[in-house]
Amino acid sequence: MRLFLNQKFVFALIVLNIIVIFINGYDIDSQSAKWLLYFDDVITLAFLVEMLVKLNFLGSKKYFGSRWNLFDFVLVLISIPSLFYYLLPFFHFDLSFLLVFRVLRVFKFFRFFRFVPQIDKIIIGVQKALKASVIILFAFLVFNLTLGILSNYLFRSLSPEHFGDPLLSIYSIFKIFTIEGWYEIPESIIETVESKLLSFAVKSYFIFILLGGGVFGLSLVNSIFVDAMISESNDDISKDVNEIKVKLDLLLKQQQNN
Repeated sequence: MRLFLNQKFVFALIVLNIIVIFINGYDIDSQSAKWLLYFDDVITLAFLVEMLVKLNFLGSKKYFGSRWNLFDFVLVLISIPSLFYYLLPFFHFDLSFLLVFRVLRVFKFFRFFRFVPQIDKIIIGVQKALKASVIILFAFLVFNLTLGILSNYLFRSLSPEHFGDPLLSIYSIFKIFTIEGWYEIPESIIETVESKLLSFAVKSYFIFILLGGGVFGLSLVNSIFVDAMISESNDDISKDVNEIKVKLDLLLKQQQNN
């Protein structure tokens, strides 16, 4: 059972599981798909055994005190219901809804992240970046919502496929922000407009959206997020530099005393 405490063995199981699920996503013959599914269920059982072994070895307090163990625990719980499929022949009531849980087995992929070097620092950096950029993200969302609703009222009759309802309109505006469909969407409206002045107004409106949301808006969000991520590394570097300075000062003082 101590084999399940070996991180290399667990890592190998995760990689093997990813390969099995990946292959099973292709259109293969039913017999091969069936055996791959069985193999995936065996790996799920192995993860369940690993969880129980760790719980017994570490104790519940220490086990659940680790975020990664808690994360693994949730992923195992998500995977377990699909195993009840094998109980279907023994029950007279319908348990076919449990087959839906087979789709959730792909979440086991996330266990791979715990083996990424310095993943804890990366996660802390992302958390700090999100906190630092939450206001600008909210402002960007409000900007998107405002332009989306405005565009819905302006263009829903001219381009219902893009602005037919508020949600569709908000999504279309966001696509322009990401420079995806930034000219196809305005062109679909301009084709329905006969007035050159109105056509120019439509072009100017969408140029403003592209510049305001795509060029400046997303760039600002990205720059703040990345800056907050980098600042975590900069803090570590500054700390190391300060420690080196202190040690150099001590060495210089010792040399002067000698």
